[in-house]
Amino acid sequence: MADVVMPQMGESIVEGTITKWLKKPGDKVQRDEPLFEISTDKVDAEIPAPSSGVLQEIKVPEGTTVQVNTVVASISADGGAAAPAPVKPAPQEASATAAPAVVTPVQPKTAPAPPPSSHVSQNRGDMGHPTAPPTAAAQHKEVIEFPQGSEEDHVRSSPLVRRIARENNVDLSRVQGSGLGGRVTKQDILGYLEKSPAQPAVAGATAPAMSAPAPRQAAAQAPSAPAAIPGEIVAMSQMRKIIAQRMVESRRTSAHVHNLFEVDMTRIVNLRNKLKGGFEQRYGARLTFMPFFVRAAIIGLQQFPIINASVEGDSLHYHQHVNMGIAVALDWGLIVPVLKNAEEKNFLGLQRGIADLGERARSKKLVPDEVQGSTFTVTNPGTFGAVFGLPIINQPNVAILGVGGITKAPVVITDKEGTDSIAIRSLVHLTLGYDHRVIDGAVADQFMALVKKTLENWNEEIG
Repeated sequence: MADVVMPQMGESIVEGTITKWLKKPGDKVQRDEPLFEISTDKVDAEIPAPSSGVLQEIKVPEGTTVQVNTVVASISADGGAAAPAPVKPAPQEASATAAPAVVTPVQPKTAPAPPPSSHVSQNRGDMGHPTAPPTAAAQHKEVIEFPQGSEEDHVRSSPLVRRIARENNVDLSRVQGSGLGGRVTKQDILGYLEKSPAQPAVAGATAPAMSAPAPRQAAAQAPSAPAAIPGEIVAMSQMRKIIAQRMVESRRTSAHVHNLFEVDMTRIVNLRNKLKGGFEQRYGARLTFMPFFVRAAIIGLQQFPIINASVEGDSLHYHQHVNMGIAVALDWGLIVPVLKNAEEKNFLGLQRGIADLGERARSKKLVPDEVQGSTFTVTNPGTFGAVFGLPIINQPNVAILGVGGITKAPVVITDKEGTDSIAIRSLVHLTLGYDHRVIDGAVADQFMALVKKTLENWNEEIG
């Protein structure tokens, strides 16, 4: 009998959510065959079977979050093993449809959490029950202490849960844990924050005497409850929760400003139309527009390194390399794989790298290191017909480039003699979302002017 465990998909990953079982008890499985899908704070992935045999038992059902190295299923090497056990019901989780809490990538810690920072939104009310006492069967124990806590404050939870609690001034001992051994999961803390009721009355307090209502007040009728709105309520996926948390976090962190530039892409459109057939035959890769935009952005970032920086406390970190985040739209959400050291690649290397990351993102083959460490991000809403977009900055970046759709439009052209004429040109609208805490408008505009000049006067080899 072989145990199947929740894998650790990165050094900072401490838990994962099983989103889908690809096999059911009694099914035959082959070693390295996809067995189930998981979602973590970093990446979604398919997990292969550790050995061949028959899936004997599923111990953790879909939608459940467990710590890494937790046994989630068992595989029998003998096809004649006993009948498979039924899937255990999932523990009841608190609703997680609350407004997302601010969260940053998980960093495992065992030291006491610092007091809440002053920039967090207003305090939430505490309305939970004490968590169940920890058991010796738990595989991982971390302690968090609050300034006014007691012995009940030693609560099992992940660094992510503790950070959410710290950011919202929540005493974890008041949150009912539904995980193993009473462990407080991310769903527990988000569900607790959703309730956010008024503080409970002090025990033993006496309600003030109330005078008898006037006759007209007594006759007043309470307003009728609003009619239910028809529709379907569906819980957000793990990826959607993470996206929501990070978008709200980015809006609260960065002072967002956007500029918009119109770029004449006629030269590049004609070049691509001329070379795309031979390019694919020669290199086995489609020639797309994305590497043109990425290459132009790299040239701009090398000229204006502040846009390739990040904020670290009261300091600026100027990055040595351009780690280019490329936003990829998926059927189930959005992910930003990262092309590391992009400035060292030629045009062909950029095209192949972008295509490879996109393909593996859609097939859930990315590893955690490939979705972190970006220094700048490019997103392409124009793929779906948008004229332009106003993207939210991908933290901890300080800027993001949005690429609109390429369309033909009449444009006034002035020749060398100063004569004006109207011509049909291929245009694209590029937007730069930048953090005004560190990037001035003049610098952002100069960066975009260089990107525009590079694209309109393209002279770099693409093979």
